[in-house]
Amino acid sequence: MESYSADMREMFHEALTTDTHFPAFLKDLPFFYDLYTFRGPERSTAIVAAFAVPANALETTSEQAGVRYRFDVSLILADTAKGSVSRTDDSASIALPRPLSSSDLLRTHLEVNMPPSSSTLQRVIVTDPTEPGIGQLYGGPFPIPDYTGKQLMLSDIALGQPSKDHGWKRGEISLQLAPTSQFPEGSFSLYYEIYNLPSGTKYSTEIEIERIDKSAGAKLRSLFGASGDVRFRFGGESTAGPDGTLPELRRIEAPLGTGRYRLTVTVKDLGTGATTKASRNFIIPR
Repeated sequence: MESYSADMREMFHEALTTDTHFPAFLKDLPFFYDLYTFRGPERSTAIVAAFAVPANALETTSEQAGVRYRFDVSLILADTAKGSVSRTDDSASIALPRPLSSSDLLRTHLEVNMPPSSSTLQRVIVTDPTEPGIGQLYGGPFPIPDYTGKQLMLSDIALGQPSKDHGWKRGEISLQLAPTSQFPEGSFSLYYEIYNLPSGTKYSTEIEIERIDKSAGAKLRSLFGASGDVRFRFGGESTAGPDGTLPELRRIEAPLGTGRYRLTVTVKDLGTGATTKASRNFIIPR
C-alpha cells in the first residue's frame, strides 16, 4: 500500500508539474493569484482562488462602445493520497469605453468546496481566448486545512477593498480581492473568520504588520518606533451565529512604503484564555 501511494503521488505530481494534459503555450500570459480557505458546508473547506491579470498582457477586441477584455481561469486540485482530481473553470469578459493603462489589473475569482487534505497539489491557469496559444500556469503543494474542529480557530486572511457591486461575496461581505504580490500602497481592508467563539464571549484581537525585508527598516522605525512593527489592539464581544462563526472585516490605515510585509492576526478568548493566529504575507511594489 505504501508503494502504491508513493507511485500515485509521483504520477499526480508529474502531471501537475510537466503539463502532461495541457498544450504548450506559445506566449506567456503573466498574472497574479492567491488562494484562501474558509469553513465550508457539510464539513468541507471553501477554497477561493483570486486572479489578477495585467491589462496590457491581454489582447482586446474592438466594439462600438469601446473595447472588451477576455480571459479564462482554471483551478485544479489533486489529492495525491486519494488519487482524485477536481477542476473548476470560468471566464471573465469586461467591456470598457477605452483601453486600460499598463498598470491596471483585471480581476476575477473562483470558489470551490473540497474535503480537507494534507496531500493536495494545486495548479492555476489563465489563458487569453482572444488569441489561441496565450496562457500561463503555476502550481505547487496546497494542503487544505480542516476547520471542523471545536477549538478556537482562524480562517485565512483575505486582503482587498470593500465593493458593493463587484468582487467576492461571503455572507453580507463583498470584497474586491487584491493580489498580495502587487498590493497598493495606503489603506486596505482585511477579512477573516473566527471559528468556535460563541455569541456573548468577550475576546481580544491584535493585528501586527511586520516588515520582512529589514534592510529598509530604518524608514519604518522612524514612522512606528524602534521595532519597526505596526500593531493594532482592540477588544469585543462575539456576535457569532449558531455555528460559532464570527466574520470580521477590518480597515487598516498605515503609511506603509514599498517592501515585503507579514500581517498576523491573533485572537484570544478572554474567558478560557485560548488563543489562535493566522498570517499572510504581502508586497507593496515600487
